[in-house]
Amino acid sequence: MQEPARLIGVDFTSAPTRRKPITVARGVLEGSARVRLERVDALIDFGAFEALLVEPGPWLGGFDFPFGLPRELVESLGWPLQWDALVAHYAALDRAAIRERFAAFCDARPAGAKFAHRACDAPAGSSPSMKWVNPPVAFMLHAGASRLLATGVHLPAVHEGDRTRVAIEAYPGLLARELIGTRSYKSDERAKQTPERLIARKDLVEALEQGRTRLGLRLRMTHAQRDELVADASGDRLDAVLCLVQAAWASRQPRYGLPAKVDPIEGWIASA
Repeated sequence: MQEPARLIGVDFTSAPTRRKPITVARGVLEGSARVRLERVDALIDFGAFEALLVEPGPWLGGFDFPFGLPRELVESLGWPLQWDALVAHYAALDRAAIRERFAAFCDARPAGAKFAHRACDAPAGSSPSMKWVNPPVAFMLHAGASRLLATGVHLPAVHEGDRTRVAIEAYPGLLARELIGTRSYKSDERAKQTPERLIARKDLVEALEQGRTRLGLRLRMTHAQRDELVADASGDRLDAVLCLVQAAWASRQPRYGLPAKVDPIEGWIASA
């Protein structure tokens, strides 16, 4: 597989603003085992995000939002069973309607099994993509997947698009846990931006630079970039960089590292 000229990692939000933007880390592979961070951008609205998606390739991006819903949920609701039709149907609903349908689905299920899960949730340790609070990944899917579809991006094993612009689903928590365990390293709440989380970010950045991960990649950056990653108490910049590293790993793998069989309704998280 030809390596993409450019790599991106995207820490996504379903409601971008200047205070809480969509954060994009850009970089390139250097040789077979090193990722160089070029810069980190802040996209303050969806117009800027859509402009990113239509940038001419070749590029490969790791995006931190779910690309699909659990098949069990989709079949239960009687929604379309083709990814593009499902995403179009889902995008046509407003958030209140999504919350209502998903809450009704959960209410009808026993305690301890309220949510339906995708096959990748267990190996990735990720939240169910139908979850609408803490974190609201259902709304991130609503805002993100429809824009991937509209801009014609290629989603391996999920949706055929422009193969010079490739999007894979990334999850920074998966890589972070491998490097620093279950320690918390970020918070949007100022009161929770503690010295312990600062130390965890320092340790996480150091581990990325040293390549202490099964992905076999070392991160290269300037002193100023390192300081910015550590100083960002929200963790958005660091999460974008973690997605960048996952994208770099996927770019080196046959089939982008995806399992032999991926349910296109659900999608798959890179490196899970």
